[in-house]
Amino acid sequence: MGDGGRHIERPPVRRAELFLSNVLRGGVLTSLGVILAGTLVSFFHHPEYVSSPQELARLTQAGAAFPHTVRDVVAGLAELRGQAIVALGLLILVATPVARVAVSILLFLEERDRTYAAITAIVFLLLILSFFLGTVA
Repeated sequence: MGDGGRHIERPPVRRAELFLSNVLRGGVLTSLGVILAGTLVSFFHHPEYVSSPQELARLTQAGAAFPHTVRDVVAGLAELRGQAIVALGLLILVATPVARVAVSILLFLEERDRTYAAITAIVFLLLILSFFLGTVA
């Protein structure tokens, strides 16, 4: 409290860094919470996963029934399927750094730094394009 009760204004760059770190932290914590909730829902709907190693192995084996598309996730969420909730958490985790890039564009525009805003916008478009091309292959 050495500021004598005065409000200390943070420099814009420091404020932007804090905001971006909060975006990342919030995305990761939200993802973690959603994944945990999905796991609990799965075990609530299927208590045999706890008592039967064979059932748990069926859940965790390669090729197990798990939503593989956004449409599958949405349909599973409508049915409150634990695997779909976990998949939503993973989608949030993947979307978090993309959101950070999008927020960076806005922060660069706010600072009137058009060069970095343009570069970051190109990076953002390449990220989005990679998601669409990744689903086609």
